[in-house]
Amino acid sequence: MVPSCCVPGCASPLAPGAPVPLCALHVAVVADHAAELVGVEDLLPGPCPVCGSRVGVRFAAGSVCAVCEWRWGEVPDGDLAPPRVDVVYYLRQRDHVGDRVKIGTTANPRQRLARISHQDLLAFERGDRRLERRRHEQFAATRYPGTEWFRVTPELLAHVDVVAAGVSDPWDAHARWTSEALALRG
Repeated sequence: MVPSCCVPGCASPLAPGAPVPLCALHVAVVADHAAELVGVEDLLPGPCPVCGSRVGVRFAAGSVCAVCEWRWGEVPDGDLAPPRVDVVYYLRQRDHVGDRVKIGTTANPRQRLARISHQDLLAFERGDRRLERRRHEQFAATRYPGTEWFRVTPELLAHVDVVAAGVSDPWDAHARWTSEALALRG
């Protein structure tokens, strides 16, 4: 006797490799139901109005941006100024001076970073001048005098790794913080 689907009234054969005794049709029904609960990565109908990403997560109730989690279809109020999101940034530069990291702060990272020569944006850390000052004190022993540049050390890189943990692109973190600030504003 060939095993059949466990759904009452269904005599279809089991789907190959199914972890529970279901036919292919009922495996698909369960998969669709699960996707509605946990969401499915999908393209948004257009770019996210907050961060510009095209990748979203689709739920039964609608889609959200996969980068900043802005709900698709909600429009930020264009009459309001963008929210202020202060960040401490970590930039890496390798040149004739050496391998070094700049620790600075700004509320407008795109504009600020465009004016600073660097090869890599390593991370953003949410914070203002007070946090920047603490980071400068933390790594003071490796600071180039009179600058915000620090020699690359294993300790500094370990700190940057902790700050950047779980974020492959620092701009994604910034977009998320901006989206959160917009959402909190209502």
